[in-house]
Amino acid sequence: MAGFVVIGAALPVLPLHVSQNLGFGSVVVGMVAGTQFAASLVSRVWSGSFADANGGKRAVLVGLVSAAAAGLFYLLSIAVARSPVLSISILVVGRAVLGGAESFIITGGVAWGLVLVDKEHSGKVIAWVGTAMFAALAFSGPFGTILFTAHGFAAIGLLTTLLPLLVLGSLMRAPNPRIQLRQRRSDLRAVFGAVWLPGVGAALASVGYCSILAFSSLLYADNHWRPVWVGFTAFGTALIVARVFCGHLPDRYGGAKIALIFVLVQSAGILLIGLARSSVFASLGAALAGLGTR
Repeated sequence: MAGFVVIGAALPVLPLHVSQNLGFGSVVVGMVAGTQFAASLVSRVWSGSFADANGGKRAVLVGLVSAAAAGLFYLLSIAVARSPVLSISILVVGRAVLGGAESFIITGGVAWGLVLVDKEHSGKVIAWVGTAMFAALAFSGPFGTILFTAHGFAAIGLLTTLLPLLVLGSLMRAPNPRIQLRQRRSDLRAVFGAVWLPGVGAALASVGYCSILAFSSLLYADNHWRPVWVGFTAFGTALIVARVFCGHLPDRYGGAKIALIFVLVQSAGILLIGLARSSVFASLGAALAGLGTR
């Protein structure tokens, strides 16, 4: 969870820092926020290969070190804040490094968990890793906002640097069993043919999710709704609830049918956010979007 605590702590306040402290507009806010997700996408295959070859634990350790390095880039960007263009450039590099760290932490965590349990518990490992991730994202938002309000973005940089290193020390002596790989490799075209359609659907459904993470705090700040993290946390909390209570539905009724229903729920939530004239309805919309994103 530590890697996603530092990610979640920055997400509600990063748009405020970029717009209010550095003076950039929403396009740059979206670019800075999106850099992490783009880097996570690009590095995901690499992190999976690394975890297979070296064990999930080592992948997690690499991710934690990378997250700490991202924190150093955050601090460096603060040091040159008088030059906004230079500061935002360094911040983008830090976000890219954090995106790579995210890939290694989540991929390594899943691989590590899978090799530690019997195969009949594989689904539980994946579900609980995902739940822990979103729990950290949801509940670190208020914490990050408090730090930012009291001490500025430098406090986020310090948290991002120090917390992964503390967790790194506690994991050094943990076992690192490796997955026994099969000798026969799957044909890449066959794999792509099997996953491209649900992959495209998941990617399109993630547009709303990423929009809430990147811009909800700006929406709340522009409308003078306080605290600014409520929409972010409502989204994450609802997503966790949906995972816990609705996780069995695809197995019972089929993934495509359930996906269609939940994407409609997500769309209704995003529409409600767009039409909201108070923080109550915006937060309710964020919660509906979280339910639909599961």
